[in-house]
Amino acid sequence: MDMISRRKLVAGAGAGILAAGASSVANALTVTPAQTPGPFFPDRLPADSDFDLVRIGGGQEAAGEVIEIQGRVLGADGRPLADSVVELWQANAYGRYAHSRDQSAAPLDPNFQGYGVVRTDAAGNYRFRTIKPGLYTGRTRHLHFYVAGQGFEKTPMQMYFEGDATDNTRDFLYASLGSEARQRAATVDFSTGVGTFDIVMGV
Repeated sequence: MDMISRRKLVAGAGAGILAAGASSVANALTVTPAQTPGPFFPDRLPADSDFDLVRIGGGQEAAGEVIEIQGRVLGADGRPLADSVVELWQANAYGRYAHSRDQSAAPLDPNFQGYGVVRTDAAGNYRFRTIKPGLYTGRTRHLHFYVAGQGFEKTPMQMYFEGDATDNTRDFLYASLGSEARQRAATVDFSTGVGTFDIVMGV
């Protein structure tokens, strides 16, 4: 092989590596932003803490609009993060948390679990059945999550509702997300009653 051909081969290989690297970066997923867990993580966990927050045991369903949240926990490169722990907690349909420090005048709902925890399957899937939360003073509608798993620390985040655009833009924590891409990564459409919230960890 002559010198010119060798140079072409090396240059071509280098260009291929650069193109592959650029493609990998371009295809990287937006990491779900970490945010404060807030003041109302349960100070006493419910006896029933499964995926279904709407019904405690075999009792009556909680008040409010039932929604389902499904999604996957993924690495930034799209690989599923199996056996990750996903915790969800939130206000009830009236906008009140089952927490000793929430002194809102809104009523508690004895039928609402308020907190659930699940593990992802081999494909990184998780699911919750819950209630669309009510508003409370100073905040837009949102759900709280903690995610923990192999290779990353327990991370708090908040999820927002796409249909609440006006309230979202007024919310200081939503605004703190900064870029449109980060806001999209934390905002979910529940127009069909089922929302998909893929949680992307920076690993």
